[in-house]
Amino acid sequence: MASPSISFNILIIILCIFALWGGASMLVDAAARIARRLGMSELIIGLTIVAMGTSAPEFAVSVTAALSGDPEISIGNVIGSNIFNLGFILGTVAMIHMIHTNKRVVYRDGGILIGVTLLLLFFMRDYTLQNWEGMVMFLLLLAYLGLLIYQRDLDEDEVPQGEFAWKDIPKLLIGLLLVVLGGQYLVGSAKIVAAAAGLSPYVIGATVVAAATSAP
Repeated sequence: MASPSISFNILIIILCIFALWGGASMLVDAAARIARRLGMSELIIGLTIVAMGTSAPEFAVSVTAALSGDPEISIGNVIGSNIFNLGFILGTVAMIHMIHTNKRVVYRDGGILIGVTLLLLFFMRDYTLQNWEGMVMFLLLLAYLGLLIYQRDLDEDEVPQGEFAWKDIPKLLIGLLLVVLGGQYLVGSAKIVAAAAGLSPYVIGATVVAAATSAP
C-alpha cells in the first residue's frame, strides 16, 4: 500500500497534468486567434504556434528539471515526448483516419526533422550537450521559422488581417502561468515517486512525464 507521502505526490502529479493540459490548450487557443488576426495562414500557425504551444509543457518541465539539477528528467522528457508524439499520437490518429498532407511538408519539414535529429545525435556522441551546441540547435529553430515565414505565400493564400483581440491576452498569460506552475510541481513530485518506486529519473522522465507533457 502506498504511503501517504507517495499518494499525495501521485495526486499532485495528476493535478499538474490537468494544469499542463488546460494551460497548453488556453495558450494555443489564444495565440492562434491572435495569429489569425495578424493574417498568418493556418499551416504556418500549425507549424509554429500550435507546435510550440503544445510543446510548452515539455519545455517548462525540462527547464525546471535542468535548473533543479535533474538533467536526466529533462533528457528523458525530450526523448520520450518525441517517441510518444510520433509513435502513439501520430500512429493513433493514422489508425483512426488516414492522414493526407502535401509534398512540401513531407520533404521540407520531414527532412529538417531527420537532419536535426542526426545533428543532435552527433552533438551527444560524448554523452553531453555543450552550451554552444544548444545555441546551434536554437539558431536552427530560428532559421526554420524564418523559412516558414518566407514561404508562407507558397504554402497557402494569405489570410486577411482582422482587428486585434486584446481579450486574448489575459487567456494567453493564464495559460502560460498554468504551464509553468504545472511543470514546476510535476518535476518535484515525479522525483519523489521515482525514488520511492526505485526508478531512475530518466525512466520517469521518458514515461510518465513525457506522456503527460505530450498529450496536449
